[in-house]
Amino acid sequence: MAMRPLDRLPSIRAKLGSVIVFAVAVTILIMYVAVGFALRQSERDREFRELLGEAKGVAALSFTPAGTPSRTLTKVIGQVPSPVVVVGGGGRPLAGELAVPSSYRRALDGNIDTGTVGTREYLGVPVVRKGAVVGAVYVAHRVEGAGPLGAVAGTARFFRSVWWQFLLAGAIAAFIALFLARFLARGMTQPLRDMAGAARRMARGDYRAGVTVRSRDEVGQLAEAFNRMAGEMEGLERLRRELVANVSHELKTPISALRAHLENLLDDVEKPNPALLGVMLQQAERLGRLVDQLLDLSRFESGDLPLEIEPVSLEPLVAQVVSEVVAARPDRALTIEFQNEVPGDMSPVEADRERLHQVLFNLLDNACRFTPAGGTVRVQALRENGSCEVSVQDSGPGIPAEHLPLVFERFYRVDPARSRDDGGTGIGLAIARSLVEAHGGRIWAESEEGRGCSFRFVIPVQARPETSAVARRRSSLEAPAHSRSLAGRAKEGA
Repeated sequence: MAMRPLDRLPSIRAKLGSVIVFAVAVTILIMYVAVGFALRQSERDREFRELLGEAKGVAALSFTPAGTPSRTLTKVIGQVPSPVVVVGGGGRPLAGELAVPSSYRRALDGNIDTGTVGTREYLGVPVVRKGAVVGAVYVAHRVEGAGPLGAVAGTARFFRSVWWQFLLAGAIAAFIALFLARFLARGMTQPLRDMAGAARRMARGDYRAGVTVRSRDEVGQLAEAFNRMAGEMEGLERLRRELVANVSHELKTPISALRAHLENLLDDVEKPNPALLGVMLQQAERLGRLVDQLLDLSRFESGDLPLEIEPVSLEPLVAQVVSEVVAARPDRALTIEFQNEVPGDMSPVEADRERLHQVLFNLLDNACRFTPAGGTVRVQALRENGSCEVSVQDSGPGIPAEHLPLVFERFYRVDPARSRDDGGTGIGLAIARSLVEAHGGRIWAESEEGRGCSFRFVIPVQARPETSAVARRRSSLEAPAHSRSLAGRAKEGA
């Protein structure tokens, strides 16, 4: 593809300045043509006045005071650059090369006679001596014809008479336009240069680079969008570093424990007894659980989440999840009272049973871990306005208000040490949020410190058409997922 002329210029400022100068030059040219066309008649009027002056000059010298032709008539005519003819009182030409116009009697009657013959315009003035007309003097000059060609020729003649004035005015206008173009272009393109510099710094990893917004036009809007993008990229980079650090720490903990036990076994510091092997198995299961949940979270957040929508009855599903949590944490769960207050006659909701089970398990397991012995975990459900709201309430210590907006972030812990000791990975709530949002719902937390916590989520009773259609297409292409066993579910943690 051929390069356009403006593409050869090295900067937007040069391009903008060139465009402005070119536009000014074209405008001046058009204005000059319009002015020349409008003033072409003024040049003709000027020539007519000169012609009249020549005719009067010849008339003053061509006849004597007595009314007879002057002896120097031929010499006088020779000094006039225009064609001239001197006419006597009877209409006979006395001198000159110009043909006598047919309207000569008007001049002999004492009037100024004008007319056009072909491409010549003539002017005749009477010669008066002692109050009587003794003759006439006719002077002619060349004129353009009528029509468009005549107008163009008249305009060109006008330009020839004032060309240097137009040239000087155009040069001054071009210089001023160039100066203003450079000045204005520099101010208009400064945000673009700032963005280019900030983009280079961002390429080196400095996401704190920002651009000063100087206007509210498109460039200003671009600068605002750039600043928002820089802020979002800085946040993403911070989350990436935190994710790497948290994942490394979470993976390191069980790996270090396994390594320590294996080294003790190799050095005969410990003996391979069932208790030791059970601890090592727990660490391996924790490691596998963390890896599985990381893979699930990555798939959920990327949108690669096939949903198998079907009618799901909440009351038996909650009862099943409660039994699995009790089986997974017998030491703690047996000291807590679980209350399933979901109405048994509640109509089913359309959802992915396996994913909804995962949401409830993560919320109930989280509540179980933070509810003290003798406490209560209550599950309630309510259908209203085409949606179903499910709440999981505990009687634990609660969550401080400043932590509530962050509890669904990956690896976020209000009490890191306690969560780690209890086997939590810190991504169970993040998975729950992704699953609820995949159903077209939302999830949030409510708490008063010291008075327990309530996790609530709302999902539509009727699945979204696009969700169901996508789920059926994906389900038809993918092999049906195997249902997890009760023991397998018990191994999943929030």
